[in-house]
Amino acid sequence: MTSSWTLSEADDIADLVLDVPDKRHNVLSREVLGELDQLLAILETRPLRGLVIRSGKPQGFAAGADVHEFRRILDAARAAELTRAGQMVLARLAGLPYPSVAVIHGPCLGGGLELALACSYRVACDDERTSLALPEVKLGIHPGFGGTIRLPALVGPLPALSLMLGGRGLPARKAHKLGLVDTCAPQRHLDAAARALLHDVPPKGRPPWYRGFLAAPFLRPYVGAFLQRRLKAKVECRHYPAPCRIVSLWTRQASFEAEALSCAELLVTPVSRHLVHLFELSEELKRRARTQAHGIRRIHVVGAGVMGADIAAWAALKGFHVSLQDRAPEVLARAIKRAHGLFAERLKGRAAEAARDRLMPDMRGGALPGADLVIEAIIENREAKRALLAQVEAQVPERTIIATNTSSIPLDDLAVGLSVPGRLVGLHFFNPVTKMPLIEVIGGAVSDARALAAMRSFAVALDRLPVDVKSSPGFLVNRALMPYLLEAVTLAEEGVAPADIDAAAVDFGMPMGPIALADTVGLDICLAVAQTLSAPLDLAVPELLMRKVEAGSLGKKSGQGFYRYPRPRSFSPARPPPDPVIAERLIMRLVNEAARCLRLGIVTDPDMVDIGLVYGTGFAPFRGGPLGYAEALGTGEVTSRLTELAERYGPRFTPDPAWLQAGMLARRPLDP
Repeated sequence: MTSSWTLSEADDIADLVLDVPDKRHNVLSREVLGELDQLLAILETRPLRGLVIRSGKPQGFAAGADVHEFRRILDAARAAELTRAGQMVLARLAGLPYPSVAVIHGPCLGGGLELALACSYRVACDDERTSLALPEVKLGIHPGFGGTIRLPALVGPLPALSLMLGGRGLPARKAHKLGLVDTCAPQRHLDAAARALLHDVPPKGRPPWYRGFLAAPFLRPYVGAFLQRRLKAKVECRHYPAPCRIVSLWTRQASFEAEALSCAELLVTPVSRHLVHLFELSEELKRRARTQAHGIRRIHVVGAGVMGADIAAWAALKGFHVSLQDRAPEVLARAIKRAHGLFAERLKGRAAEAARDRLMPDMRGGALPGADLVIEAIIENREAKRALLAQVEAQVPERTIIATNTSSIPLDDLAVGLSVPGRLVGLHFFNPVTKMPLIEVIGGAVSDARALAAMRSFAVALDRLPVDVKSSPGFLVNRALMPYLLEAVTLAEEGVAPADIDAAAVDFGMPMGPIALADTVGLDICLAVAQTLSAPLDLAVPELLMRKVEAGSLGKKSGQGFYRYPRPRSFSPARPPPDPVIAERLIMRLVNEAARCLRLGIVTDPDMVDIGLVYGTGFAPFRGGPLGYAEALGTGEVTSRLTELAERYGPRFTPDPAWLQAGMLARRPLDP
C-alpha cells in the first residue's frame, strides 16, 4: 500500500509531508492517522530539535476527516472508539519531547485544523486561498479530535466558540491576529519561518487575559448559560443539537473522552446522516461538473434589474470579464453602483479595483459579438424574451452559448424564434444571487449536451451548485415551492394568522415561514409565477393573493404585504405551540409536488430533488430534503396522510401516482 506520509530529516529537524494518494485534498482517514501514529512512535525516540508537518498537495493542507467513512459507522460505540483513537494519535503529537510546527497553505479544515492545533506552533501562507476552519457543525457534529478543548485554550472561549458554532473560515492574517496562527508568511518563506520558530523557540501562545478571563471556573457556568440562551434564540437544538453540545462541552470543561463520546453520539443521528449525505451529494455534483472545462472568459448580461445586475456582479467578482446591458441608463448606473458595493464588501485594495475593471456597462450591446456566454435576464415575459433571444442570436458567433435566467417559462417556448434552438440553455439563479448556492441548469428537448456541460462547469466556477433540470413549467424549485406558498395563502384566506402559519413552518425546520417568504420575494412576483403555472400544474390561485396585488400591497418592497414593514423587533412574542395541521398542509403539498417532479423525469433521481429543494428553498436540511423526509415517514404513511388531507381539504392533496411506484425513493450509490 502506498504511504500517505513521507518522513525525512535534515539539521536535526524532521520533515513530515502528508500527500494522500488518489485524493485531490488530504483527508485524515483511519489509515492516514494509523500511519501517523507509527511514525510518531519512531519520532518520539529521536533526539531532534523539532518537527515540521506540511502538505505535499498544492491545493491545501488538509480537508479534515474522511467523510465517506462516516457512512460505514453504524453505532455510537464504534464511532466513539474511532474518534478516541484519533485523539490518541494527536495527543502523541502534542506530547513530543520537542516542538512541532504545522506549515499551512490553502484549506486547513476540521480534522486538519485539529492536527495543526496539536502542534506547538502554526505558520500560515498569507495568500487568499488559505482558510482555517472547524466546519463540523455543518455536518451535524462537532470537532472530535480535541478541537473543542485546544482551540478555546489557545484563542479564548468566545472566539473559539464563535468559530466552532459558525463553521466559518478564517484567512491567515485574521487567524494570526486572533492567535490561532503564530506567523504569516508568503509561500516562498514558509519553510524558513517554520525553521526559525524551531531554532528560536518562543513561548506557546495563550489568549490575552481579557479573553481567557471568561473561562475562570467561577464565571464559566454563567457564561455558558448566557451563551445557551443566545444560541437557542437562533438555533432550534432539537433540530440541530451539535451547537448546543459545543457550548455544553465548554461549560462543563469536558474531557477529551467526553468530547469523543458526544461527537460519536451525534455522528449516528438522523440529523448528521442527512447533513453528511447532502454534503457528499454537493461534492459529487461539483466533481462531475469539473470534468469538462467551460471555456468561458467573457460574459454579456442583458437586463440590469436586480437579478441581471447581481449575476453580472457575482461573475465579475469570480474573475470573469462581464459586460452589462440595459436600455435605461439610470438602471444601468444603479446596477454598477450596487456591484461596486459588493466588490468593496468582499474584496480589498487591488482585488476590488480589478473586479471593478472587469465589469463594463454597455448600454448599446457593443460587447455582445465577443461574448462566450450571453445571459438573458429581462422581465418574465414570454414574448419579450423570445424577441430578445432572436436579436442576440443574430449578433453572436456560433460558439457563443445563449442562456436564459427564466424562472418558470419552458425553454422550448423561448427557443421558437431561434434558427438553432439547441444553443439555448437555462441558467436559473436564485435571489439573492450573492447568497443562494444553487443554479438550475436547464436543458430543453434539443439543448446541446456540450453547452449544458459547460454550464455545469461554469456554475462551479461561480462557487455555485449545478443541478440538472429538464425544461418544464416552473422547473424543479419553483414548481415544488409554489403549491407550498399557495397553501399558506389559502390558510390565511381561511382566517389563520400569518404569524401562526410562519411559526408552524419554522417549527418544522424551514428557515423562514412561507408568508414572510412571499412578502420578501414580492407578492406580484408570486402571483405572476402562480398564474404561469396555474394551468400546467392545475393550481388554483387564491383570491386573497390577487386582491393584495391589486391593492398595491406587494410585500416588503412596498412596505405592506401580509405584514407591515419595517416589522418591529418585538414582532415575535411568545406564542402557543403551532397547530400541527398547518405544517402538515404546507409540507405535504411540497412533498407531493416533489414526488411528481421525480415521476415526470424533471430531475433524474431523489437525491437531485432533495439537494435542489434544500439549497433552492431552504427545505429543512436536517430532514434530508422533501423525499428524505418522505423516506423517513414511509411511502405508505405519506399516502395515508395525503389521502386524509384530500378528504378534508380537497383534491389538491390527492397522492401522486409516484408514491405507488416500487423503488421510487431508491438512491444510487455515491462515488467513494
